[in-house]
Amino acid sequence: MRDRYETEYEIGQDNLKVYGMDIHNPVFWITSILILVFVVGSIAAPESANGLFNGAKGWSIDNFDWLFMLGGNIFVLFCLALIVLPVGKIRLGGEAAKPEFSRMSWFAMLFAAGMGIGLMFWSVAEPAGYYTEWYGSPFNEPGRTPEAAQMAMGATMFHWGLHPWAIYAVVGLSLAFFTYNKGLPLTIRSGFYPLLGERTWGWFGHVIDIFAVLATIFGLATSLGFGAQQAASGLHFLFDFDNTIGLQIAIIVAVTAVALISVIRGLDGGVKLLSNINMLLALALLAFVILIGPTLAIVQNFFSTAVSYAQNIIPLSNWIGREDDTFYHGWTVFYWAWWISWSPFVGMFIARISKGRTVREFITAVLLVPTLVTMVWMASFGGAGLEQIQAEVGALAGGIGEVSLALFQMLENLPLVSITSFLAIVLVLVFFITSSDSGSLVIDSITSGGKVDAPVAQRIFWATLEGVIAAALLYGGGGDALGALQAAAITVGLPFTVVLIAMCVSLYMGLSHEKRYVLAEKPA
Repeated sequence: MRDRYETEYEIGQDNLKVYGMDIHNPVFWITSILILVFVVGSIAAPESANGLFNGAKGWSIDNFDWLFMLGGNIFVLFCLALIVLPVGKIRLGGEAAKPEFSRMSWFAMLFAAGMGIGLMFWSVAEPAGYYTEWYGSPFNEPGRTPEAAQMAMGATMFHWGLHPWAIYAVVGLSLAFFTYNKGLPLTIRSGFYPLLGERTWGWFGHVIDIFAVLATIFGLATSLGFGAQQAASGLHFLFDFDNTIGLQIAIIVAVTAVALISVIRGLDGGVKLLSNINMLLALALLAFVILIGPTLAIVQNFFSTAVSYAQNIIPLSNWIGREDDTFYHGWTVFYWAWWISWSPFVGMFIARISKGRTVREFITAVLLVPTLVTMVWMASFGGAGLEQIQAEVGALAGGIGEVSLALFQMLENLPLVSITSFLAIVLVLVFFITSSDSGSLVIDSITSGGKVDAPVAQRIFWATLEGVIAAALLYGGGGDALGALQAAAITVGLPFTVVLIAMCVSLYMGLSHEKRYVLAEKPA
């Protein structure tokens, strides 16, 4: 049975043992040096660093906005095709493979790693921003009208629905398939073996993995920066702490220290435990907003959001002839770049926990289930925020001021505000920990040549570096920390978009090989 590719590559053959670490020579050293240069430059010359961030962001958007949009559409169509094609029957790990985690733990881990901090940060701010035209609106829709409210929710779901999860699914499925079914290392380069052959283990593969590490660590640092901003805003809201860059960096340091403990405990004792706890806390906060908030409006908003999403997904996916540049470039292109930069991290983590699932089950779960849960979340938090703006109640009535405060301003108009706000801060911090923990495991695997059991010292190194980069982005961004975070995500996401499009081709070639030589030999 030809269920493995013929390759002489052996995991760790290029590795070097240094101070208790198992280092994949070129990938580890090149990425570490590039990151060190970035951190030193951001701290030594923050104004120049901020100018560089924004210059790279502008160049990427002006010249390659079409590439981000085209790539996002390709990933969605590719995933939907895999659900209905015969290759959907293929089981990750072979026909005898069994899932390692229950479905509930599986959903909790992939959801917490995939979007946790972002959902907390943007769930109120984004639809409220569109509705009040805080920073552009979809198709330049006039603000503060019933039509604007429906469009705001539909556009928000466009950014958080099928497109991001399709990006994650492509990377996750590719890694899981080539690792568990073809016996290749758990690293991004393995997904290109059908295209590159033995060159996968040479400099072609090194470059792919270097891009993957840089995309992962900067995409993750972007999210950690958002989390620090929101936690600091929550502490300012509850305890009147001064919300400064210093406080945000202190939060990053403290949470990174806790994340190190989780990293040392490993997947089961760290990420799985924290993800399950976080899911319960998130469900508790969600239930509170639905039951205590404008329940009927939230329920109605869920259905109107679904309708608006379905009506606008195609127009919003089109980049030709768009006149709403502020919205299109400032929101959609940023989101697509952010999701793409996160994809090696989330994809590899999902691959780590998805052995034993069929391709069809994997795609359906990763693509459709989180989209539905996200719709409930956005309809509840975003819907409650819009309801308060329309009723001219509370701080949100005047529109969006500080983005990271929007969630707390919405909760302020509901009972038990101190308890719910504290719970929201805890959620942000635990999402912070699980993201940092998961990210360090993923980067550790790539920089050790695909090993899943690399030394703990290596995980500690990457978890620490993630916090340092997030702090450097906030410091380098100065007064425009949000812009610096967005610029970093867009810049590193650009080259990886091309990598992911090529990955779709390679993955289909691999699945076709499996169907031809493995499924064909099964008894009818």
